[in-house]
Amino acid sequence: MVHQTISSSNARAPKASSKITHMSKFLRRWALCAAILGVLVLASCASGPPPTPAPAPPAAEGTRPTSATPAQTLLRARSRWVAVSFNDLPGWEADRLSELWPALRRGCARPAAEWAAFCQQAAQVGAPGDPALRAWLEKRLQPYRVEALDGSVDGLLTGYFEPFVEASRQPRGAYRVPLYGPPGDLASRKPYWTRQQIDTLPAAQAALRGREIAYVAEPLDALVLQIQGSGRLRIKGADGSVQLVRAAFAGSNDQPYKSVFRWLIEQGELKPDQASWQAVRAWAQRNPKRINELLWSNPRFVFFREEPLPDPALGPRGAQGVPLTPGRSIAVDPQSIPYGTPVWLASTEPLSSAPLRRLVMAQDTGSAITGAVRADYFWGWGETAELQAGRMKQPLRLWVLWPRQ
Repeated sequence: MVHQTISSSNARAPKASSKITHMSKFLRRWALCAAILGVLVLASCASGPPPTPAPAPPAAEGTRPTSATPAQTLLRARSRWVAVSFNDLPGWEADRLSELWPALRRGCARPAAEWAAFCQQAAQVGAPGDPALRAWLEKRLQPYRVEALDGSVDGLLTGYFEPFVEASRQPRGAYRVPLYGPPGDLASRKPYWTRQQIDTLPAAQAALRGREIAYVAEPLDALVLQIQGSGRLRIKGADGSVQLVRAAFAGSNDQPYKSVFRWLIEQGELKPDQASWQAVRAWAQRNPKRINELLWSNPRFVFFREEPLPDPALGPRGAQGVPLTPGRSIAVDPQSIPYGTPVWLASTEPLSSAPLRRLVMAQDTGSAITGAVRADYFWGWGETAELQAGRMKQPLRLWVLWPRQ
């Protein structure tokens, strides 16, 4: 995507002399044509795109760039970026930036064109400590405040996690809820069947027959996997063997996502401050006859593919195509912030309201993540991650770091 650079300075057209002396008829006509052409050119410049401001001179080694090019603004489809200094990033000096390094290096495995030179330099750096990495980033990157196109700087931060679910290869005992791979006719139906239709229509069920990759015990387990987009499956064999694999996102039915939390709140079953997966599961246990009503309130359905899990310390692959890092990867709207961009976020943690200020990598997206100042924070996996993600709905401000010209 091409950035448009805006400058606040206005160029004034120079005054042309109207006094012509000692000129032949031919020269007078030529001068008249040139004057008319000059007026047209100046008019065209006045209505065309403003000039790109000259880049700021590079900072000297060991010094921090403290000011940005005046009035430098980069426009994207759903956001605008306003140049600021690193002093404007709240908490910048306190972040343990060395924790970001693995996520940044993974992002550089699939760099956008603008990041090619930066990533080549990063590949030559070892594992720097916090002060060295902070100075290294400040020298090479320019911070920009992320705003909506209307100038709003306030947004929303939610959280997500990778569920860990017990499963079976075959339907047996309590394991009766299937997880499906993409059906053969998925590309020919846009949108595909809704969740309710998949559960009830013979034609939809016939299209998915033979596409089962595993079975889980609870409908809510399948729903959580679909909403989070991936998950870890601990598959028990009939012979007692255990295999740990990942159910990775492989497509969806292109139906809109509807929050089951919102549905329960609108039904008067939950208060807004009670919304969590623990509360949803407790409600389902009290209302077993209404579980389908809850499930079908969200028409979106996700299909999976099975992937090996050779390194349990790595998260699932995000939309950028690289593994996510707990606490250092976020999902964004790519029309606001492109994948592979370091992002400084300022928010609060969901349970303690402690400040959450850190540098993260834009490496994923989601159907509900739209807008300029909007992000989904990847907490990782396990019970703590599920608890934090389920309760996260925090105020947010964002800054991006972009390569200096």
